[in-house]
Amino acid sequence: MQKIQCAIADDEQLSRDILKTYIEKTAQLQLSAECKNGIEVFDVLKSRKVDLLFLDIQMPMLTGIELLKTMLHPPKVILVTAYREFALEGYELNVLDYLLKPVSFIRFLKAVDKYPEPAHEAGLINLNNPTPFIDVRSEKKTIRISLPDIVCLEGMKDYVRVQTTTAAIITHQTLQYFEELLPKDQFIRVHRSYIIALGKVAAFTPSWVEVQGKEIPIGAFYQQQVMMRLEGRT
Repeated sequence: MQKIQCAIADDEQLSRDILKTYIEKTAQLQLSAECKNGIEVFDVLKSRKVDLLFLDIQMPMLTGIELLKTMLHPPKVILVTAYREFALEGYELNVLDYLLKPVSFIRFLKAVDKYPEPAHEAGLINLNNPTPFIDVRSEKKTIRISLPDIVCLEGMKDYVRVQTTTAAIITHQTLQYFEELLPKDQFIRVHRSYIIALGKVAAFTPSWVEVQGKEIPIGAFYQQQVMMRLEGRT
């Protein structure tokens, strides 16, 4: 298993030591660097691979928030700070999670669990099978989903909610990935946030489509193509 390369950025030695201990206790993580301020983070990111950055907000010279705003291609970030009021601003910068000091090991693990799974861990399996299916990663396990059971998929930033006839499955992935993966004769993207199974459509208008009792909006960009498919003109 390829480990997630981590860096710690915190001006407090005790905080760095706690996070270092937690990283060493977590099998999928490996410590790549320790930094005392934002300037050191810049140097580290130029010289070595960092997948996940544990970032303190209140640091000298350059705060964690200022650092995030200056990075064009930041690694995944988990904020670690004593100041709860900064949580909202951090989430607006698309961080994975926000840890409030003192950080417990269990809370640390919950944050690390939000690190996205590699894209190759979801895949389409043999469309020629009598019942074709896809495998998706969810909650640290692989779930096999039969294609005929899929009702729709909803994109939520770095996650996708796969709605089946019996359950909803959340996976670290993008909607675009599934749009390219799923067979075009059975699924269609109707909105920037939705893909639907054509065989599950119960009703439709030019502005929405109903699947399994749920009305899903049709985006203006997709409307012409969607209506042509639904009306059997393609």
